[in-house]
Amino acid sequence: MSSSLGRIGAIARTTFIELARLRVFYVLVLFALVLIISSSFLARISFQQELQVTKDIALGAINFFLSMLAIVATAQLLPRDLEDRVIYSVLAKPVRRFEYMLGKFFGVLGLLVISLVAMTILCLAVIHLREGAAVRETMLPLAQSPSEELDHALVGVHQAGANRDLVLALLLILTKAAVLVSLTLCISSFATSNIFTISAMAMVYLVGHLESIARDYWLHQRAAGWLVRAFLAVIAFFFPDLQAFNLSDQIIAGSSLSDLMLLKLLGLGVIYVVGYLVIGIAIFSQREL
Repeated sequence: MSSSLGRIGAIARTTFIELARLRVFYVLVLFALVLIISSSFLARISFQQELQVTKDIALGAINFFLSMLAIVATAQLLPRDLEDRVIYSVLAKPVRRFEYMLGKFFGVLGLLVISLVAMTILCLAVIHLREGAAVRETMLPLAQSPSEELDHALVGVHQAGANRDLVLALLLILTKAAVLVSLTLCISSFATSNIFTISAMAMVYLVGHLESIARDYWLHQRAAGWLVRAFLAVIAFFFPDLQAFNLSDQIIAGSSLSDLMLLKLLGLGVIYVVGYLVIGIAIFSQREL
C-alpha cells in the first residue's frame, strides 16, 4: 500500500513540475491583468457596487482560467507521454496503470491548488485595498454623525468586502475544476489526440452549464414523463452539472451559503470525480498501447 502511494506521489510530482513550467505563470499573468485593468474602471461608482463588481470580475476570472487550465493541461498528459514514449518506460517499471492515472490526476490537482492560492491572494489583496479606500471614503462625510450611524455604514462596507462566503465560492470553483480534470482524464484514456479531448470537453463544458436550465424547463414547465426523466438522468450522468458549482452571483448579491448546501455540493463533486476516475482507469487498463 505504501509503495503504491509512493509511486502515485512520484508521478504526481513529476506531472506538477512539467505543467508548472508550461502553463501556470501565463494563467497568473492573464488573471493579474484582468484585475488591474478592471479595477481602473471602478472609480465613479458607490463603494458597495465597486466591491461587488470587483468580486464579480475576480471570481469570474478565477473560474474561467482555472477551468481552462484544468481542461487544457490534463488533455495534454496522455497524448504527450504516448508521443514521447515516456509512458512505456513508466509502465515498464512496477507501476500499475491505475497508479499512473491517479498520479496524473493529483499532479494536475496540485497545480490547480497552487494557482488558486496565488490568484486568491491577489484577489483578496485587491479587495482589501478597495475596502480600505471605501472605509476612508465612508468615514469622512460621517465624521460628525452619531456613532451608531457610522458603525452601521462601516458594517455595510465590510459585508460587501471579503467574507466567509467568498472563500466558499473559491472552494466550489476548485471542486468544479477537479471534476473537469477527472472527466478530461477519462476522455483522454481512449482519445487519440489532445485536440479531440479538448473539443469534447468544450462541448461538455457548454452542456454542463446549460443542463440545469434545460432540466428545470422540462421538469417544471412541461409534463415530463418517464422517458424524459430517464433521458435527463443519462445526460446528468455523462455531463456534470457544472452550473451547480457557480454560486458567485448569489454570494455577491448577499445570499449566504448554508453548511448543508456546501456539503451537498462537495459531495456531488466527489461523486463526479470518483466516478469519472473509475471509468477512466477501467478504459485505460484495457487500452492497447
